[in-house]
Parts: sequence; C-alpha cells; structure tokens
Amino acid sequence: MSVWIGIDLGTQSVRALAVTGDGTVLGTGSRPLTSHRDGPRHEQDPEQWWRELAAATREALRGVPAGERVEGVAVDATSGTILLTDPSGRALTPALMYDDRRAGAERANEAGAAVWERLGYRRMQPNWGLPKLLWLLPGAPAGARLAHQSDFVNRRLVGREVATDLSNALKTGVDLIGERWPMEVFDALGVPAGMLPDVVRPGARLGEVCAAAAGETGLPEGTPVIAGTTDGCAAQLGAGAQRAGSWNSVLGTTLVLKGVTKELIHDPLGVVYSHRAPDGSWLPGGASSTGAGVLTRDLPGRDLDALSTQAAARYGPQPGRTTRRTPGRAPSPGAPGPGVPGSGVPGSGVPGVPPAVTYPLVSRGERFPFAAPDAESFTLGEPADDVERYAAILLGAAFVERLCFDYLDLLGAPVDGEIILTGGATRSAYWTQLRADVLERPVTLRENAEPALGMAVLAGGDPARMIRTRAVVEPSEARLGEAYVRFVTELERRGWLDPEAATHARERTTA
Repeated sequence: MSVWIGIDLGTQSVRALAVTGDGTVLGTGSRPLTSHRDGPRHEQDPEQWWRELAAATREALRGVPAGERVEGVAVDATSGTILLTDPSGRALTPALMYDDRRAGAERANEAGAAVWERLGYRRMQPNWGLPKLLWLLPGAPAGARLAHQSDFVNRRLVGREVATDLSNALKTGVDLIGERWPMEVFDALGVPAGMLPDVVRPGARLGEVCAAAAGETGLPEGTPVIAGTTDGCAAQLGAGAQRAGSWNSVLGTTLVLKGVTKELIHDPLGVVYSHRAPDGSWLPGGASSTGAGVLTRDLPGRDLDALSTQAAARYGPQPGRTTRRTPGRAPSPGAPGPGVPGSGVPGSGVPGVPPAVTYPLVSRGERFPFAAPDAESFTLGEPADDVERYAAILLGAAFVERLCFDYLDLLGAPVDGEIILTGGATRSAYWTQLRADVLERPVTLRENAEPALGMAVLAGGDPARMIRTRAVVEPSEARLGEAYVRFVTELERRGWLDPEAATHARERTTA
C-alpha cells in the first residue's frame, strides 16, 4: 500500500495527513502556530513553522503501518507570506504574513504595470509579496535570498536550495505566462537577480527528504518532495475541481470561488485573477466579502441550528425529494463551527421564497463579483422575526454566489462543469439546498476537501480515487429568479454593480 503525505502550513496551525491511494486517511497531525500582530504588522517565526511541521508530520506517520511506502510529500502555505534568508536557508527576518500591510504597492505597480495587466490582475495590493520584498530590501545584507513560506520548509526537507512554485510566487510578481521572473521589472526596482529562487510549476519534483529532515519529521530519507501551492489552490485540489469548467465554491465566514479554465481570463475590473495549474491550465478565482460571518454579527447568541431547522420548515422542499447521495456513503453531519449554521433538516412545506433578502457584507466594501469599497449591507423587505432574518442572510449569500458565476460567464470563463461546495456552510442542509435552487444546478459535496488532502493528491496520488463524493444535491422546484433579479437590480441602482454585468445576470436568469 502506497501512502502520500500532504501538509497544510496555515496561519493558526500546521496540519499533516497520511493518505492512501483510495483516499483513506491513515494518520493526522496538527500543531498550533503563534503570530505577532501590531496594527498593520503581522509576523511569525519561521523556525516555529519547521518545529511544528516536523511534530505534526511525525504524529501523522504514527498511523502508517510499518513497511508501507511513502511515495511523496507536498506542502501548501499562505499566499503572499515571505521572508529573507541567508545562503544556508537560515531566516534573516521574521516572516511577513499574508495580511501584513506595512508596505506600499505604488513602486511595484508603476514598474510592473504592463506585466500585471498582461497577467490579468492589473494591480498589486500592499499585502502582496513583491511590495513586502521592496520593504525589506533596504536592510537586506549581501547574499540575502527571498523565500516564501513553503520555500523555507521545503529547503529544510531537502537540505539544499530549492525552487519556488508559480502559485506561491504569483504575488511576488512572477510571470505566469513565461513561467519566469520578469527581470526587466525587478531590475527597475533594484532587486538583485541572485535574491530570487528558481521557479517551477506546482507538482514539480524539488528533491528528496534528506537525512537530517528524516530524523526530525519521521519521513523516510529519499522521499520525493513535490512543489506545492498556496493554501487556496490546495483546497481547490482537495475538492477535486481540476477539469476545465469545474468550480469550487467555499462558503464560510466569507465566499471564495476558484475554477479551472484552459485560457487565461482577463477581468477589466481586476476582481478575478488566475493561478497556474500543474498541467499548465489556469485557476481563476475571486474572494467576496460576503458570507456566514454576518450570522453571528446580526443574530448574536441565537441557536443557528434551530434557526436552520425552522427556516427549512417554512421555505424548504420536502425531505429527501431533491437530494441524490452517493451509493454506500452516508453524509458526515459535522459539528457547526463559529458563525456557521448546523445541519438543518428540510421541512415538509412546499418550496418557497423567503420574504426578505439581505446583502450580507461581513465588513464595509466588496471585492468580488464587483469592486465597491463603499458597499454596505442592506435588506430588501422587512423580516418579521429571527427566522426570516436568518433566511434573508442565507438567500443573499446564495444570490452573491450566483452573481459571481454570472460575472465569470460574462468574462468568458466556462461555468458549465461540476460545482463543488465546501466550507462551513455545507453543514446546513437547508443552505445547501437553497444554493442549488438559486444556481439552478446540481451541487456536489465532498467527504474531505481540506488543503492537506490537496497536497497529498499533488504529491502523486490519483485524484479520481483519493477524492470521495459525499452527496450530490439537485435543485428543487423553487423558483427564485424574480427575487434574484430584484437583488441584482438593487446592486446596480446603488452604483456598485456595472450595468453590463447586471444586464448579463438578468438575461441568464430563469424567472
């Protein structure tokens, strides 16, 4: 039996999985990570990454029977996290985390405007990797090297300098089309070529686990070390969204969509940008500021499980009528996380439309499917009680999700493939059914779609066998098109949604 190791190096913890070829998880390990925050500053100690990664991996490997072969290991990491190291790989600076905003992006955007435009994201943000590198550059000693979060630990695993992957290097300015650093931009910015690592696609072999790393992690010496991705791309791989036209919609505190296209998508608004897939295709995506985080803000102290059940009884279809489950597999109920409703059971009422809809912005400003820094939450209609307020929030999030797909279709992205739902919101049966109804499409739920599984797949596992489907939920007879059109028109009226995007969404809607 072959085993693959996937490691998710996140913000709050590092998690390791030992997975067999048929998707069976033999062992898991997890260790917490600590951060240092002060205003726009967010730092971590890179040495802690290695210590805790080694401990989590040793724990995961305890579940692997003696004699089983570990075929590969891959690590994902947070997007935009960087540090400087010396030539031996020792950290010279703390790690500037993905949301550290001390740097300014003006110089990077001025020097690289033509490249960023060609790559489809148009402008860098202050928390991206290249602005941080420029912020660190003045104090960098001779011989200093740029390292992304995953590069630092991959170097320890291999015991020598390693290449970085195109996914983690995106926010540091790598040319994803040419698959190289755009040295004309870096020369203009005064970044020495010797500071930059080589670049490879995710899935490329970086080397083998060295003797020292084997002693610390428990991984067999000589195990192939595979270039990973960012955590968001890892979650997409774990969800199984790997064919052109397929999409992974992650709905938790906020909403994130990531899909697969054969060609690079260019978005005039810059709210959609693309990573490069291991096979050379493209992984476009966008992140909205809407999501389940509004539930705990607007319904503090309420029992979300109970509200889910009551909303399903009022507005949901009959139980079992629209859900097709994978033969031989029972759904895993899962415990609800903070701000996420529990497993509501659809009631016996006919499909209905909640009387109100809320645009559920977690914070001021929207990022996707439109850019509106002044956007604020609003509610159309007057909810009579907390059940209606709850249903209005869920409906609004589903409408934003639908609008994201309508906007992607406007950009020319294929949206006709499988839609895979992951994130905490899938623990609510009512919300999952509502999303299928709004999308007017079947939606797929996976048994396990975590980033560490995506890394086990990337390390060499067969996704067709390792990724298991828990259920496919079909749309019911509910007709929500009229309410959706009113919602879209209100976003347009407020000046946030572009008229072309609003017209396209209305034209694609079944009344």
